[in-house]
Amino acid sequence: MTAARRLRYQRDLADNMRTTQEPVETNSRPLHIQVRETIRRQVRAGELIDKTGRLMTEAELGKHFGVSRITIRNAIKPLVDEGMFERERGRGTFLRTNQPENWVGRLMGFSETIKDTGYQPGARVLLQGMTNKHDAEVRNLLRERAVWQLKRVRLADDIPIAIEHAFYPPDIGLELEKRDLTSIVMYRVFETEIGFNIKEATQTISASLADATSAKLLGVKVGSPLLSIERLTVNTDGRPLELLRSVYLPNYFRLSINLTRRHS
Repeated sequence: MTAARRLRYQRDLADNMRTTQEPVETNSRPLHIQVRETIRRQVRAGELIDKTGRLMTEAELGKHFGVSRITIRNAIKPLVDEGMFERERGRGTFLRTNQPENWVGRLMGFSETIKDTGYQPGARVLLQGMTNKHDAEVRNLLRERAVWQLKRVRLADDIPIAIEHAFYPPDIGLELEKRDLTSIVMYRVFETEIGFNIKEATQTISASLADATSAKLLGVKVGSPLLSIERLTVNTDGRPLELLRSVYLPNYFRLSINLTRRHS
């Protein structure tokens, strides 16, 4: 089975996991990840929870999916960590309802996100090094006249699914170029090796169309729809650490936000 066919098979397997029969793990994502994504999808459709937002118990979910309670526990924990659910001692696990203006998501890099979904992340470096040929927005957001840039094609199981063009202050770039830029887990390096304390990121998401360059790199037709993301990550002292501009194949990424209507 080719990498592309295997990736499609994995995605279809998770999407079609509706019965209580336990799926085979050969050539597929780990079972708890399949269960986790199915729980996520079914809860968004109003299933697996009651009118109060209470999720079925681990025992009930185990019976529903035909898997062990350990598998259920491992599936639910990341959903709690990312804020989709909240555990209440003695009451159960409840779907959180966030005010739209206060929505908060987990700050994760590409490698962390792809690993979390069961794929092997990778990269192919297109461009790296110092430059002063950047637009005014880069200069203003990073507060630098010259910056260190890194442009890469991002891979999931060796399949190109995104293009990232990142800009860094020069001192950070000099640290990064000492490392393997095809496998680096950026935020982990920031925090555990360079010593930064990441506070937050501001992210803007929009739609775009593939130009000739991105179409060739991602293996799609010119004019194909892409998901565009711009993210500015800052340290706890307010210093900008990274400005990231990315385009993604939209069938591999989606953003879901719970919204509630405010009543006076």
